[in-house]
Amino acid sequence: MSIAILLLAGGASSRMGSRDKLMEDVGGIPLIRQRAMTCIASSADQVRAVLPPDKPLRAEALEGLDIDIVYNEGAALGLSHSLRSGLVGIATEAVLIVLADLPDITTADLDKVIKAAKAHPLATILRGADGNGKAGHPVLIRKALFEDLKQLEGDTGAQPVLRQHKSDTVLVPIGTAALRDLDTPEDWKTWRAEQKT
Repeated sequence: MSIAILLLAGGASSRMGSRDKLMEDVGGIPLIRQRAMTCIASSADQVRAVLPPDKPLRAEALEGLDIDIVYNEGAALGLSHSLRSGLVGIATEAVLIVLADLPDITTADLDKVIKAAKAHPLATILRGADGNGKAGHPVLIRKALFEDLKQLEGDTGAQPVLRQHKSDTVLVPIGTAALRDLDTPEDWKTWRAEQKT
């Protein structure tokens, strides 16, 4: 089964004030580069990053990596438009959606979802979940639902499609990483404090 990772990094980072959360330092490199390297190291066949056209530093942070970059010209139209932009021209049998502001998802987590997809060929969606079974990310969606994804609008991302196909979704436990995103300066402060303990 061929799989493309869509690293969604096309948002405005509006809740961070003047800071771009995807350019925050993580282990000496910007978060977006760290996330891209995590994706590239996985068993996926290709990695594509979706970026906004008005944040050139994000593209610069990805220089030298084996990654395909597309630009979300409708960044103001929400997460759904970013996802639709990423799907253009994708010919794989599935996509694995990874949000660039989830810092704790590892390459092993990505490969665990990919491995589960191969073990559950009838499931159209597979999702990372926390230890309590709460669904989160990453999200693997098979080609049969690509057209549904391309019809999405607004800032809901893939949620309408995920809800519609809840009955044929397999949850893959990866722990708290499935739900942990960093949207605000306070989120970053808390997360960094945890990294030091």
